[in-house]
Amino acid sequence: MTLFPSRTIALYTARLLLTRTFAFLGGLVVILMTLDLLGESSKILIVPGNTDADLWHYVALRVPQIIALFLPFAVLLGTLVTLTTLNANSEVVIFKSAGISAHQILAPLIVAALGIAAINFVFNESVVVKANKSLAAWQAVEYGKLAPITTAATDAWVKGGDDLFHAGSVSGGGDQTVLHDVTIYDRTKDRLVSVVRAATARPMRGGWALRDVATFDVAKGTEAKSPSADFPSPVMPAQFTTTVVTAAFTPFWDLLPEISQQRAAGKRVTSLVAAANHKISGPLSAILMPLLGAVAAFGLARSGRLFVRAVIGMFLGFAFFVADNFVVAMGNFGTVPPLLAAWSAFLLFFLIGEAVLFRSEE
Repeated sequence: MTLFPSRTIALYTARLLLTRTFAFLGGLVVILMTLDLLGESSKILIVPGNTDADLWHYVALRVPQIIALFLPFAVLLGTLVTLTTLNANSEVVIFKSAGISAHQILAPLIVAALGIAAINFVFNESVVVKANKSLAAWQAVEYGKLAPITTAATDAWVKGGDDLFHAGSVSGGGDQTVLHDVTIYDRTKDRLVSVVRAATARPMRGGWALRDVATFDVAKGTEAKSPSADFPSPVMPAQFTTTVVTAAFTPFWDLLPEISQQRAAGKRVTSLVAAANHKISGPLSAILMPLLGAVAAFGLARSGRLFVRAVIGMFLGFAFFVADNFVVAMGNFGTVPPLLAAWSAFLLFFLIGEAVLFRSEE
């Protein structure tokens, strides 16, 4: 009734999975990085001043992305090869004849996959997010020289109720926030009532204090000017001063406070919540691979068609990745709730794997 009836067998099967997984991962990284570099090297070297050192810089930024993307695939392939080898050598029969159940055979593989998932999570949040941000910034200037980073907010759009605010630039913060070159589209039930332009806007109780104001009345077609005016609105200063958060560029431990700030500023955080949850469920999907690939060792039909069972296991694994990407995309569009987008594929295929295993072996 113990989880690992045999320490020797547990270490043996876990070692098989780990060695095969990292072997597949190394091969995938070398092949895919080579193909990717063949396509990007000309774009990098065509920029005046770029040298071979820039190619190696690109490799250093791209390799972490490839590792993060294909590590779950490597776990799937490593699982299938491990279980297929155990089955072909009749080792599974030996394990079962010793009284070890199917779950006990898979337990060391799942624990090893859990270790891989932990390494993947730490690697993603400490290395990959930095590589994503650096590579995106470099590609935005077409592999040229990066411009100095500025933190000033410019061209800010904010919605409050039915009204739309646009500020050419924003300075200060909190009660000292100042909006410059302001345009307010005053709407009622999606019908444009007036367009208010002001040189500056400062927060006040229940709205904004405008200076050098020009108000265009849409119904009358006339414009009125005044040195100052008060515009009541639920828009808060924090909605202009909070920066745009990209989950792919932000570590998990920094993303959670950012979500709280965005929510407090009245901004939509659905996609960020889904991304934060997927930062956990994504690496954790590695523990599903032994369960989904178990059909290669414990097939429904004992007809000796080992290759067919391995293909079925590969199909289940790739079906999970397709379903996971699909629901995450739906979550980013706000079609499904964030928790459902991040965890539904994981839970669904966990139940599928357990159902197949129980029905065929337990």
